[in-house]
Amino acid sequence: MMLLAAATNTPVTHAWSPTIAIVMILSNIVAIAIGKFSIQHPNAGPQLPSSNLFGGFGLPAVLATTSFGHILGAGVILGLSSLGVI
Repeated sequence: MMLLAAATNTPVTHAWSPTIAIVMILSNIVAIAIGKFSIQHPNAGPQLPSSNLFGGFGLPAVLATTSFGHILGAGVILGLSSLGVI
């Protein structure tokens, strides 16, 4: 019952805009930078065709860092939207 009450109180989110895209891109860059310094074996697994473009990351590291970047970006976008910044 409490879940239904919370579901009616959803924040207003904005449609896609260049500002939203910039926030998501910056969030992914931050996540890749965090991954660059924290992943112990970044080149494990299948290699990407142009690994120099991806900082020497293998496929698992690219998927992990960009997934984390999208989770981080969604939180930042929702937070900034609820604060009225974007």
